[in-house]
Amino acid sequence: MHMLIVPIRRDSGDPIYAQIYEGIRRMILEGSLTVGAKLPSKRKFAEHLGVSNTTVELAYEQLLAEGYITSKPRSGFYVQDVGELPYAQPAEDQKSAPSPQKKKVEYRHDFSPGRIDTAAFPFDEWRRQAKNLIDPASAEFLLLGHPHGDPELRREIATYLNHSRGVRCTPEQIIIGSGTEQLMPLIIRLLGPFTVYAVENPGYPLTHHLFRQNDRMTVPIPVDGEGIDVGILEESAADAVYVTPAHQFPTGAVLSAKRRSRLFGWAAGKPGRIIIEDDYDSEFRYGGIPVPALQGMDRHGRVLYLSTFSKSLMPSLRIAYMVLPEPLMERYDELFSLYSSTVPRLDQQMLAGFMADGSFSRHLNRMRKVYRRKYIALTAALGPYAASVSHEESQAGMHLRLTVKSSRSAGELVRLAADAGIRVQSAAAYSIARTEEEGLPEIVLGFGSIPETDIPEAICLLMESWGIKKDGTA
Repeated sequence: MHMLIVPIRRDSGDPIYAQIYEGIRRMILEGSLTVGAKLPSKRKFAEHLGVSNTTVELAYEQLLAEGYITSKPRSGFYVQDVGELPYAQPAEDQKSAPSPQKKKVEYRHDFSPGRIDTAAFPFDEWRRQAKNLIDPASAEFLLLGHPHGDPELRREIATYLNHSRGVRCTPEQIIIGSGTEQLMPLIIRLLGPFTVYAVENPGYPLTHHLFRQNDRMTVPIPVDGEGIDVGILEESAADAVYVTPAHQFPTGAVLSAKRRSRLFGWAAGKPGRIIIEDDYDSEFRYGGIPVPALQGMDRHGRVLYLSTFSKSLMPSLRIAYMVLPEPLMERYDELFSLYSSTVPRLDQQMLAGFMADGSFSRHLNRMRKVYRRKYIALTAALGPYAASVSHEESQAGMHLRLTVKSSRSAGELVRLAADAGIRVQSAAAYSIARTEEEGLPEIVLGFGSIPETDIPEAICLLMESWGIKKDGTA
């Protein structure tokens, strides 16, 4: 094909990859790039534009993620049919046309992996903490506190992490923030503009988005049954790696002991290398002993530990935290000493009190039993369909990844489920660069929010929507 003409303004405040993305996107929407048209290879396009291969790769990844183009293995990138996309209108037209009200889809059964069991929330205990704080005696908490977060909460988190996850830290190493999406940009700035990040593929989409949004180079590393492939990581140019070792998202794999050791070897192989450990749902393990945190095994300050209360308590609380390795603490304070904590102090104090009086531990013990029963109910409901549907035996977390023996694509299975009033997600949605599906379709089922008694009916309806019978025929 002819080389594309994409105007680039190097004096613009917009990242160059974003300008390339917008230029190609506009050509697709205006029709000058037709459906099925092949895009230039990343190398040739980068040479033509006078930019790095990475810059073009970031632009193509964004177009892939939004469905404007598709990738065919060993062939290249091709324009998709976006005629039916709701956001496929050019920007100028969108400004003049009134935005249609998006209709909220109601599902009979929602298997979204990010949801929790709200019916089991300890409202009475939480209300008691709020009642104790909403008082003139708490007036000091209306003022700004320590930029790292209130000392009371950081002490409780340090104690909890030491007892439950084997994390070795002081309260001074803990930084409180309003969610992973607020802490990760701080980490990105802390590690500097030239750090290359390795990320699990498939993996957590928010993190992929944050690296891209901050114009950072990422290297996708494949994941198998033992977790991230450290051998491929060793061959990459990465200086930092983002991992979910206790329960990889979305595959459910646990990073094996051999790979944990090799990962520490990779980190020690070059000064400044960092392992970012996201321990997002480690509280919920239903068989065997808990998988220890990498941070507790670290002896050289190479692990930056990250976690949140979204799964263990509630997503809307917006309290996450990171444990900085000591070599990074001075640098952090140099950069962010004037920052204020992004979490309201009353919320911090409520959580600190909830942890201090034992309510948090009791709640976790209850929820482990609740989610374990749901896990058992879900695997039991899937049992009669084992000839057509298989899943990993992770016995952890709040989701399962299904492999479906079907000639249909994962996207088709998601649509068929939605037509039956069931919300599921394709595992391919968590891959960085989406290619045409190879192998059997994979589906992610989150069971956190579905009542235990509804699970058998939900699975029965799901299998009916896919045309799968209990004897394995379709």
